Amino acid sequence: MQVLVTGAAGFIGYSLIIALLARGDSVIGIDNCNDYYDPALKEARLAGLREQGGNRFTFLRLDFADHAALVAALEPHTFDRIVHLGAQAGVRYSIENPHAYVQSNLVGHVNLLEVARHRQVEHMVYASSSSVYGGNTKLPFSVEDRVDFPLSLYAATKKADELMSETYAHLYRIPLTGLRFFTVYGPWGRPDMMLWIFTRKLFAGETLPVFNHGDMYRDFTYIDDIIAGVVASLDNPPPDDGEVKAGGSLKPHRLYNIGNNQAESLMTVIGLLEEATGRTADIEFLPMQPGDVPRTFADIAAITRALGYRPTPRIESGVPNFVAWYRDYHGL
Repeated sequence: MQVLVTGAAGFIGYSLIIALLARGDSVIGIDNCNDYYDPALKEARLAGLREQGGNRFTFLRLDFADHAALVAALEPHTFDRIVHLGAQAGVRYSIENPHAYVQSNLVGHVNLLEVARHRQVEHMVYASSSSVYGGNTKLPFSVEDRVDFPLSLYAATKKADELMSETYAHLYRIPLTGLRFFTVYGPWGRPDMMLWIFTRKLFAGETLPVFNHGDMYRDFTYIDDIIAGVVASLDNPPPDDGEVKAGGSLKPHRLYNIGNNQAESLMTVIGLLEEATGRTADIEFLPMQPGDVPRTFADIAAITRALGYRPTPRIESGVPNFVAWYRDYHGL
C-alpha cells in the first residue's frame, strides 16, 4: 500500500511511518519542519525514516496549508490512502499565536480533504484531539458526547476539522476516520509536552510547575498503542452503508477515541519520573492555566468493538522507557 502521511517529522507521524515501512508499505511524507520546537529533533526523526525506508520513503518539505504548492508537489506521486497528522499543536500556544492554528489546522485540513477528493483516495484518517471535549464533566469522554464548548482555539480547530470532514463525507462520499488522541507519550516525544518538560527540568535541577495545585489527571497513552490504533483504523475504512457510525454519522465518516482508558494522576507520573531520573522534584503548585482541563479519560468502547483495539496499561514501564530514550538522545 502507498500512504501519504502529513506531519512526517512529528512524534506520531514518525512513529507511524516506522510501523508502515516495517510492514512493507511505501510512504510519502510531508512536513514543513517549522521551529515550534527544536527542528533538530525533527531532522533526527527524518534521518531515521530515510535509513529505514530507503526508496520506499519519499519526503516532501512543504507547508500543506499552501494549496498550490501541495498540489504541485504531489502531482508526480501516487498513493492509495492518507493519514493527515500534521497540525499546529499545543493548547497553550494557541492563546499566543492563534493565526498559526487557523492556517495549519483549518486551511491545511481543507487542503488535504481536497486532495483526498480529487485523487479519489480509498480512505483518509485524520488527527483530532481529546481537547474537543472541553469542559465536559461526564467521564469517561465518549465519542457520542456533545463537544460544542471548546476551551481553547486549538480545540475549536479540531472540532471544526471534524465538521468539515463530515461535510466532505456527505458531499463526496470520501471514507474518513477522525482520531481523538489522548496525551500521547513515549520515545521520540514532543519537547512541549509535560513528560519531556518535567524530565528536562529534573535533570537540570529546576522547579516543576504543577497546575491546578496537582489535582490533574490525564489518560496517558503510550506511543505503541496509539500507532496500533492508527494502523487498525487506516486498514478499515468506514463503509458507505447508511448505518450509524461511531460518533453518530450516517455517512462514511467515523470518530474514535484512542486512549489508555485510564486516567492517571499527574503526581503519580512525577513520582515515576523521580524514580527513573534518580532526582527529587522541587514542585511549585500553581492555579489552573487558561484553556486547560483538570482531567481526561477516554471511553474506547467504539474502537475496541470495531477494530479490536486494546491498549496495554503501562505507565509504570512507559515513563522509564521515555526517560531511558531521553538519556540516550541527550547523551546523559
